[in-house]
Amino acid sequence: MLSKISIVFFVILYLSSPVRAIERVHFLIPGGAGGGWDSTARGTGEALTRAGLVSKASYENKSGGDGSKAIAHLIETADRQSDTLLITSTPIILRSLKKIFPQSYKDLTPVATIIADYGAFVVKENSAYQNWQQMIDDYKKDPRNVKIAGGSVRGGMDHVVAALAFKKSGVDAKQLRYIPYNAGAKAMVGLLSEETQMLSTGLSEALALAEQGEVRILAMTAAERLDYAPAIPTVAEQGADMTFTNWRGFFAAPNIPRKKVKEFQSLLGKMYNTPQWEAIRQKRGWSNLYISDDKFTNFLKQQEQEMAILMSELGIISQQ
Repeated sequence: MLSKISIVFFVILYLSSPVRAIERVHFLIPGGAGGGWDSTARGTGEALTRAGLVSKASYENKSGGDGSKAIAHLIETADRQSDTLLITSTPIILRSLKKIFPQSYKDLTPVATIIADYGAFVVKENSAYQNWQQMIDDYKKDPRNVKIAGGSVRGGMDHVVAALAFKKSGVDAKQLRYIPYNAGAKAMVGLLSEETQMLSTGLSEALALAEQGEVRILAMTAAERLDYAPAIPTVAEQGADMTFTNWRGFFAAPNIPRKKVKEFQSLLGKMYNTPQWEAIRQKRGWSNLYISDDKFTNFLKQQEQEMAILMSELGIISQQ
């Protein structure tokens, strides 16, 4: 039998242990290992467990259908997915607008964005273009002068971000000569071999490319220069009234109780203040972007409206 001292010890230990609203988080990842969604989900789970905010994080990679397989799975099994967070990003909007899959973010429960990446426009190190406006001026003379490489299909992220930047620079984006490559590495080869004059990609990828010394970043799409990349100018400061954020964030199953959504949001909010998250964020080169609750839903609606207008103008989708 336990002595009175032992009983008192265990009672004190129990009472002093942190009480977690959420003990376990299961991350559903709509792509394969090593991709952006995968690294974000696993980085978040690592920070949560190391900081002691949850006791366990598990991961499930469910590739297929450009992300639709994982979304459909979450919807179909919603009644047993109360601990699940689906990681996704801006392409959920682009792909639903293009009818690549029937679902949209409206079929899920928005929880919060977690990080941001921005669009970046890259030229060869020895390119004649020293700033964004020089390229726009050349485009105005003859749109055939400027071909843009990207690692996604026509109507994908790289194309849409480039088209938006050109449109906001006061030129006809419908004449944009976008050359799609099957992956960012192949698009980079297209730039270096001078098949194209510029590469449209994500800022985190662009910074890694620039470190190799063969390319320069002409501009990027954040609202202002970033602390970790102060030498990179924005498109906005070079005459275009344009910003673009490629968010990555989490969604829960449809019809999940409001209380559980609030618990998820509180959990992710607390994570931001931990040294474990900051170490992972800096290592990956991520920018914090926490938007939750109604602000997240409104953010999604606005982005969907803007993308629908642009994609209609480009002839990628029919007029909404």
